[in-house]
Amino acid sequence: MAIPDAAPQGPGSGRGPGGGRGPAKLNPADQKQLNRHPVQLRRIAALFAPHKGTIAVVVLLITASSVVGLAQPFLVRAVIDDALPHGNTRLLLFLTASMVGVAALTAAIGVVQTWMATGMGQRVMHTLRVRLFTHLQAQSLGFFTRTRGGEVQSRLTHDISGMQSVVTTTATGVASNLTTAVATAVAMVALSPGLTLISLVVLPPAIWLSRRVAIIRRDVTDERQRELAALHTQVEEGLSVSGVRLAKTLGTVPRDAERFRARSETLVGLELRSQLAGRWRMATMQIVFAAIPAVIYLAAGFPATSGGMTIGTLVAFTGLQAGIFRPVMGLLNIGVQWVTALAFFSRIFEYLDLEPEIRPAANPVRLDPAAVRGDVRFENVHFAYDDGTEVLHGIDLALPAGTATAVVGPTGSGKSTLASLLPRLNDTGSGRVSIDGVDVRDLAPEDLARIVGVVSQETYLIHATIRENLLLADPEAGDGRLWSALAAAQMADTVGSLPEGLDTMVGARGHRFSGGEQQRLAIARTILRNPPVLVLDEATSALDNTTEAQVQAALEHLSAGRTTLTIAHRLSTVENADQVVVLDAGRVIERGTPAELKAAGGAFARLAAHTAAAEDGMPAAVR
Repeated sequence: MAIPDAAPQGPGSGRGPGGGRGPAKLNPADQKQLNRHPVQLRRIAALFAPHKGTIAVVVLLITASSVVGLAQPFLVRAVIDDALPHGNTRLLLFLTASMVGVAALTAAIGVVQTWMATGMGQRVMHTLRVRLFTHLQAQSLGFFTRTRGGEVQSRLTHDISGMQSVVTTTATGVASNLTTAVATAVAMVALSPGLTLISLVVLPPAIWLSRRVAIIRRDVTDERQRELAALHTQVEEGLSVSGVRLAKTLGTVPRDAERFRARSETLVGLELRSQLAGRWRMATMQIVFAAIPAVIYLAAGFPATSGGMTIGTLVAFTGLQAGIFRPVMGLLNIGVQWVTALAFFSRIFEYLDLEPEIRPAANPVRLDPAAVRGDVRFENVHFAYDDGTEVLHGIDLALPAGTATAVVGPTGSGKSTLASLLPRLNDTGSGRVSIDGVDVRDLAPEDLARIVGVVSQETYLIHATIRENLLLADPEAGDGRLWSALAAAQMADTVGSLPEGLDTMVGARGHRFSGGEQQRLAIARTILRNPPVLVLDEATSALDNTTEAQVQAALEHLSAGRTTLTIAHRLSTVENADQVVVLDAGRVIERGTPAELKAAGGAFARLAAHTAAAEDGMPAAVR
């Protein structure tokens, strides 16, 4: 599943001459999206069903604004033909006051219409945004492994914002353009049927030229958007903590700066092309638009075509004729706007239609975390990835309450996959994982999260203060509990030495602290959570020996009295385990205490000998 790298622009973007919107060019990516995931109109209608009353009022306001606005030309005609020639001051005052009143009324209607349409669009957008965020959170880790984070963010922000633009701008624009075009055409015919026919002859070439100019500009704009996207990507990657560190350590700073300069210079050229695109056509259009009133004035000057037209009628007609171009151009874009709007909905619905691989129990078994003993069992557990590759084969494993079990084995043996089944980051293909006899699939997700705590190698700290990161585990915890948790995690002295203490910002992804300090903050967070069951997934594998000792001490404090499943990379972390399980190719090949397995001289003993030799810098064969 992928999203186009360059997000489509909002429908009807760009304005043509004469104040009208330039015609949009159909984005092939939009049509491709709709072909992949068609949109049922009833789903869109269901989103707006709660707002039927608002929609009806907005349509009425748009119609009223268009009709009231058409009074202006007739008021002008009366001023020129009646009030001024006859010196009728009272009539002149009434007509001019009416002109101001009509302008004020249409402005007021416009404000109310915008307020109502925007409010409705925002509420629909809010509903979709919350639904999509909640739905995506229910997806398994596999979904986020397969999908780029930028794509998820794009659908959650850009596409929903684009949809809101469709609701508040395009939909109301179509209604406004339609009513204005029809009302203006009727008024033109009422003023002068003959001049209306002349206008209809001149209008098509003006519209055609406008469309040609807009298409040229759209092509240049698409190219400019792609370059802007590449520029933004370079800024995001190059100016992040990791990106700056990479550039400095690899010595790519000058190269990156040159690449940025080249892209920026390309944008200069594209902007010039965008502004200059179709200038000769624009000049031709200006001539055409100047010729339209000239032809009308000429027709009005000949008895055969004037039909006894008054000067006021002529002025009023030219005003109407000049104003009909914008709504007509808007109506010509309805097809493209409609496809663009449907593409936004398609991208949103495509994610909403994803079936979560891990579903919460319909009738969950309630289990009080405070009363959980922590008796964990893996019973004939099988697990396979989406491509059918089986990773675990009939695992049977018991973790008695309050004991420590370490799982070791070579890379790819299925250790981390086994650990992911307990907090239900993945679900078993067959068999079951239970806590105190209750299948984890039958527990409510919030209960399972309170029962099973996880500390992994990949520590994640949000870009906030230490306090806020710790309070994720228990929002009600006071400072006393926070400091106690930090002390248990061997971090109290470090945090206490900081000028801002608990209010110190950890930085993006915790880069304010070292890897070991990040791990200990994560351990403190888990201590606050106080889970009866604990999963330690290679929590010290990326640390040096000194830092590992500090983290290991914190982990031992954390593990005390809890049922602990440790995925071990370094065998030094399993010496105090109550049992060690050796996995190979997804099967349990050995189990027992560390001493028993070493004495048996099997896989664990060989793995221990190999590890010891590697740490001493000698081949295992030499030892």
